[in-house]
Amino acid sequence: MTELLRIADLTVAPASLPQRLLVDGVSFAIAAGRTTCVVGESGSGKSLTALSVMGLLPGALRRASGSIQFQGKELTGYSSEQMQDIRGKRIGMIFQEPMTSLNPVLNIGFQIGESLTAHLGLTGKALKSRVDALLEQVGIPVARAGSYPDELSGGQRQRVMIAMAIACEPAMLIADEPTTALDVTVQAQILTLLAELKQRMNMGMLFITHDFGVVADIADDVAVMFRGRIVESGPVESVLGNPQHPYTKALLDCVPDAEGKKPLKPIDYDWLEETA
Repeated sequence: MTELLRIADLTVAPASLPQRLLVDGVSFAIAAGRTTCVVGESGSGKSLTALSVMGLLPGALRRASGSIQFQGKELTGYSSEQMQDIRGKRIGMIFQEPMTSLNPVLNIGFQIGESLTAHLGLTGKALKSRVDALLEQVGIPVARAGSYPDELSGGQRQRVMIAMAIACEPAMLIADEPTTALDVTVQAQILTLLAELKQRMNMGMLFITHDFGVVADIADDVAVMFRGRIVESGPVESVLGNPQHPYTKALLDCVPDAEGKKPLKPIDYDWLEETA
C-alpha cells in the first residue's frame, strides 16, 4: 500500500491561550485506497485535525507542533500559495454543511468548474464536458448544471459538494460528516457513492463522523478521539468488535440496535475520567 498522509504528534491551540490544547498529540496515517474514520462526539477535535491538513485553521487557532506529510512532502512549512496548489487538486474536501459551503448566487455548474479552471486550466467546451461528466458521475442530471443551490434537495447539494471535491481527481479525499442532516435513504446513497469513487480512483479517504453505523459501513481503519486525543485506533473489525478503551466502549453503548430493544447508556464522564 502507498502511504498518502502521515500526521505525527499534531497539536492545535488558541493563539491567545497556547496551553489549552484542542488537538493534543494526534498521530495516524492513511494509505491509497483505504478509508480511515475519525470518530468522536462534537468538540473532540475531529474537524480541527482535518482543517490542519488543509491549512484552513481559523485565524484564532494555531498548529502548535507536529508534522503533516502528504505524499512524502512536509506540508507544515508550505506557504499559502503552495497550499492552494494542494487544496482541491491533490486533496479534496467535502465540508459539513453544503448549503453554507455552496455560493447561493452561482449555479452549480459554475461552482464545479471553478477548480477545474484554476488547477487544470480547462475552459470552454472542455470545461463544460468535464462538468457534465462529473454531474453524471455523482448522479445529477446534466440539465441541472444551471440550477442554483436552493433549487436542489439536501442530497443533491451534497452530491454537488462531492463533484467539486473529486473534480481534479485528487489522491486523497477528506469528508467532514458528509451525511449529517440527511435522511437514512440518502445517507446510504452518499456512502455507496463515496465507496465507489474511492475504489475507482484508488483514493485515500479521511472520513469524519460521530456515527458508528457509518464507521461500520465505510471504514477500513478507525481512530477514536476524545477531548483532542486519539484514545484508540486500529482496523475497523478490531476496534468495533473488541474495543479496549472505556470511551470507545461507552460510545458503542450509545448505539441503538436494529430492533430498538437495547437500553441506551448515557456516557458517565466522571467514571470515564477515573477509568481512563
